[in-house]
Amino acid sequence: MNDAGDSPANCHTREQKAPHVRSSRGNITFAFALALVLYTAWHVRDVLVLLYVSALFAVVLMPITQGIMKLRIGKWQPGRGMAVFLLLMAVALGATLFFLFALPPVVRDLHEFALELPTRGPQLLSRIRKLPFSQRVDVSSLNAKLQDFASNFASYLLLSIRDWASKLFDIITGVILTVYFMLEGETAYHWLLSFFPVNQRKRLDCTLAQAEVRMGKWLLGQGLLMLILGVSSTIVFLFLHVRYAYALGVLMGVFNIIPIAGALISMSLVVLVAAIDSWGRVAGVLIFYAIYAQVETSYLTPKIMRTSVDLAGLAVIVALLFGAALAGIVGAMVAVPTAVLVAVLLNEYAVQPEPIIASPESFGNIHS
Repeated sequence: MNDAGDSPANCHTREQKAPHVRSSRGNITFAFALALVLYTAWHVRDVLVLLYVSALFAVVLMPITQGIMKLRIGKWQPGRGMAVFLLLMAVALGATLFFLFALPPVVRDLHEFALELPTRGPQLLSRIRKLPFSQRVDVSSLNAKLQDFASNFASYLLLSIRDWASKLFDIITGVILTVYFMLEGETAYHWLLSFFPVNQRKRLDCTLAQAEVRMGKWLLGQGLLMLILGVSSTIVFLFLHVRYAYALGVLMGVFNIIPIAGALISMSLVVLVAAIDSWGRVAGVLIFYAIYAQVETSYLTPKIMRTSVDLAGLAVIVALLFGAALAGIVGAMVAVPTAVLVAVLLNEYAVQPEPIIASPESFGNIHS
């Protein structure tokens, strides 16, 4: 004889409650797993940022690699591995030429300047006293700090070696990861697509392909901006007879890839070099960059970036602010291509392109 708990009605009740219990357990498990993933991601955020930046640069550099793969020398045509190798050799050759021809005189003069800093420091401070705002500056305290820095330069250098070594290790690791993403990125890409339902993969694949094309155009636009600044800076520095004009011009162009911070670093270096000789050259350098910054901000950047990546100026500024706040200089460097990726995904999955058609009643309400 069956117990009351085993009656068909009770069994039917348990069958109805079982999905609800399983659903609650599934939600709890999912929430716990999500919290665990977020906790782990927070602790390895530096590694995740390095992976993301390397993958992004691999995507941005792929159009150049594909262009190299289209080259033909007789019957020979480079494959993907050879194209990546040739790209790395071109970058290494440019860096080698810069280090061989531009840096030796700079390093030699900087070494002499460090040796003569105890005597040149007071001369530079005497020039500062002639400026209108020098009355508000404690020149004697500044001179003491300058003398202390000159005498303890070696100790400052040793203390910063570990930080520089860490940054150099991150750069080398990023370059290696970028190369691997360029070589094996398609395998990883198709593996990630396999997590999505089959009926959604084609749409996502086409959307990401559009983002890849626009991100590649960003590199071309950024390269054009770097070239314009580098060439114009070199011409102005030569005209003003600023020391190391060629090296400083190259640095101005290269550092332009870092939004805001790159300009501050390169201009600080240029002003320091120009201040060694005369304040007139400092004024000339500052006037040049003030004019160029206005031209670049108001004309060059909107024209080039809007044509290449089809992003509004406000979107670029917001992306730079968020990128710098989240990951500093590295975040600012990848802010624009990341904004391109986000914009393409939003246009495909979130934006509704249909126009809003107002009803006749709304017109009547407006006129009333």
